[in-house]
Amino acid sequence: MTDRDGATTLDGFLGGRLQVRQPQDGYRAATDPVFLAASVIAKAGDRVLELGCGVGVASLCLGARQSGLMQIGLELQPDYAALARENAAQNNISFHVVEGDLTQMPMVLKEQAFDHVIANPPFFTQGSVSQPVDDGKRLAHVDGTGTSVWIDAGLRRLRAGGVFTMIHLSDHLGEILTGFSGRAGDIQVLPIAARSGKPAKRVLVRARKGARGALQLLAPFVVHSGSEHVQGSPDFAPDAESILRHGAALNWA
Repeated sequence: MTDRDGATTLDGFLGGRLQVRQPQDGYRAATDPVFLAASVIAKAGDRVLELGCGVGVASLCLGARQSGLMQIGLELQPDYAALARENAAQNNISFHVVEGDLTQMPMVLKEQAFDHVIANPPFFTQGSVSQPVDDGKRLAHVDGTGTSVWIDAGLRRLRAGGVFTMIHLSDHLGEILTGFSGRAGDIQVLPIAARSGKPAKRVLVRARKGARGALQLLAPFVVHSGSEHVQGSPDFAPDAESILRHGAALNWA
């Protein structure tokens, strides 16, 4: 479904329970923000900050599962921030969006501390891929700052004992762990594999600020059933189906 000028589409998440408007030709959210939201174990009254919230899919999925949160998103691109606000209002989920750059954190966020910070940073570094023509897609896919900058910005906004959760490509894991070194512990790494026996191309990582517990490398989370995709056949594994279609929380155990 497109709006009057054809610039956006209205897309369903969580089995259609969440209706989200996003750019037709820019960055378009898929499963990653849904898995990110499912990995956050928040309770009513918790304060949650999403860095680079885009049109708000991760925060809105989290808010749809857990009511009573105080959620704020930081977004660099005004058009995406405006869509995130519209999506929050249309889905009746409390979500405040601040426009700004995480490398120059807005004062309104500097004055606050959060129980959770979540992030789905751009997957690619400058020079590693051809840059998309669309500015929105380029900024969402190609990182001009570095993963360590995202981690530093997030840790600075967390209260002591707060939890930072991010989803990223698995080949960024070394940089992620280096970013947490000496500043956060109780780190859990959950590899995400498309199918059983396939390499994990993504990782979910969470760490607790100021903690000193050992790192845990968990068994892979497998998204699809079967060894190969069968055209026209829905083949999400049961746990993935529960998250993507029904908004369930991810079981880190």
